[in-house]
Amino acid sequence: PLIDVDDLEEFAVRPAPQGVTVKCRITRDKKGMDRGMYPTYYLHLEREHGKKVFLLAGRKRKKSKTSNYLISIDPTDLSRGGESFVGKLRSNLMGTKFTVYDSGVNPMKTTSSLEASILRQELAAICYETNVLGFKGPRKMSVIIPGMNMDHERVSIRPRNEHETLLARWQNKNTESVIELHNKTPVWNDDTQSYVLNFHGRVTQASVKNFQIIHDNDPDYIVMQFGRVAEDVFTMDYNYPMCALQAFAIALSSFDSKLACE
Repeated sequence: PLIDVDDLEEFAVRPAPQGVTVKCRITRDKKGMDRGMYPTYYLHLEREHGKKVFLLAGRKRKKSKTSNYLISIDPTDLSRGGESFVGKLRSNLMGTKFTVYDSGVNPMKTTSSLEASILRQELAAICYETNVLGFKGPRKMSVIIPGMNMDHERVSIRPRNEHETLLARWQNKNTESVIELHNKTPVWNDDTQSYVLNFHGRVTQASVKNFQIIHDNDPDYIVMQFGRVAEDVFTMDYNYPMCALQAFAIALSSFDSKLACE
């Protein structure tokens, strides 16, 4: 089935159709004055015959105390106030935990009388843990996303304070209406002397940044996978119940994570 991307804003938050893997590609652009430090990342949908359709662009904000990426449906307008702003990814001070928001309003910046519907949704939280092997082995990722209701629609999670956030719910083991995912543990390969995952041809270069996200109940169902195919080109594929904005932000977090240099 052809994936409809006519309305990018709507597409960005729409879960992948069930039974369809949405295959995408991320390119990293480091050209320009400050792009070395602040590259722009572009997400494209891969179509047959090598055609690509632009979906999202992301770039780290300057002068931000923590890592803060703006995500836009316009490759040329990556501003917070722009019409094209669809979401953001923000890390904690350590660079080990990240939260993905849509373009709604920060509850700290509003008066309480505002309707809940304009408060921002949390779409994902990503936690990186150093592994017991120190810095040599594969890193551990936990990804927490809102659950789905009976109509296969995403449960709306709009925290008004720190206790209602995805990270807080996960840390307090309050996992009602959220889904907890993990990266699949790579297997040691004696031939290559490295940890490997089977990407079925979608990933061609070994990198500590390559990962697959699964649910513990069904380790063969890959909710998302990400990996390098060239110096600044990566494939990113995702499945139901994930959406493009969630998957792209998770990929951005992996570029940024302080534990990513293992």
